[in-house]
Amino acid sequence: MIYNKTMKYLKRTIEPQLQKAIKQFPAVAVIGARQTGKSTMLKHVFPEYNYVTFDDPEVLLALKTDPALFAANICPPVIIDEVQYAPEILPYIKIQIDKKQKNGDYIFTGSQIFTLMAGLTETLAGRIALFELWPFSFSELGEVPTRPLSCYKQILKGFYPRPNVQTTDLRFFYNGYLATYVERDVRQVQNVRDISVFQLFLQLLAARAGQLLNLQTIANDCGIAHATAKTWLSILESSRIVYLLKPYFRNITKRVIKTPKLHFADTGLLTFLLKYPDAETLMAGPAAGAVFENMIVMEALKNISNTGTGADIYFYRDSNKNEVDLIVDKGRAFDLYEIKSGKTIRPQMARNLKSMELKPSQKYILSFNENELVLVDGEVKAIPWWKMHIR
Repeated sequence: MIYNKTMKYLKRTIEPQLQKAIKQFPAVAVIGARQTGKSTMLKHVFPEYNYVTFDDPEVLLALKTDPALFAANICPPVIIDEVQYAPEILPYIKIQIDKKQKNGDYIFTGSQIFTLMAGLTETLAGRIALFELWPFSFSELGEVPTRPLSCYKQILKGFYPRPNVQTTDLRFFYNGYLATYVERDVRQVQNVRDISVFQLFLQLLAARAGQLLNLQTIANDCGIAHATAKTWLSILESSRIVYLLKPYFRNITKRVIKTPKLHFADTGLLTFLLKYPDAETLMAGPAAGAVFENMIVMEALKNISNTGTGADIYFYRDSNKNEVDLIVDKGRAFDLYEIKSGKTIRPQMARNLKSMELKPSQKYILSFNENELVLVDGEVKAIPWWKMHIR
């Protein structure tokens, strides 16, 4: 179980949703990248549940030998961890669910997002509620750094639980994370023969964080085929190493860019791949703005996912290079954000926000400026980034 320095469990924002879901569905699944704290959270929130993990080779062998018998012998309520290693159990769990007709019996976790979600929704349709757990948000950490250097120190540390609740050498943690990820996840999904080329691919992606994705250029720089690069990117996206922010182009009359923007799910891993040694160097370096924007985008995604509001996030760019960094689509209204990593606010920063055709909308500039300012006749507000309320 993961604790902070005072040995107090760090509550996850998603917990009330899970507690509500187990009263309404026979099964619940919590998916997410490795090391986001899925098992820790579930053991803490549901201490009365039995626990089975397919990370254990003996347990996995028993399942593979006779999945029907294994499923019949599981004693609900139960947490079944790393179910992506044993998808063949799902049809037999379905049989048990239909036989007992009891809510809250099964909680699954897994880290191969796309494949796992497809298997769960297909096999347990109507019987399962799906949730995704991302690394910590600032609200979960309990402290939002308002000074630039403090913020970049957190960006460098990242938001995975272990570096935030234990004294951990970041180089050791992220080296180990990458090694585990490559050895266990990548090779399980795809036979990557030359790991060094795959690692170069990751580093080239990191160098382009916050930019429009140009996969052909990255493939050329790696010396691999475009099809290979596309497969590798899909693996990284499915494992929640990278996140592709989609462009917004519905109901827009201008010619718009339809290429996604590349972000990393965790800024600690991103800055590790970029080889920044400390927060001072990062803050003064050329990647400071892109990494800060990456952090804001992921913070928005975490808040939306954790609270279950159903909002979607996008960015906007048209052929004239007019751009809005973040659009939160709430269904009936929009929040538009321009993200700036400095403290100085200038009226021209509001130009792109003002020109957007989306209505009704609230328009904000996020920065390190501590003051709340009104720009463009009250149409745009400049607020400190830590006062954003994205739901």
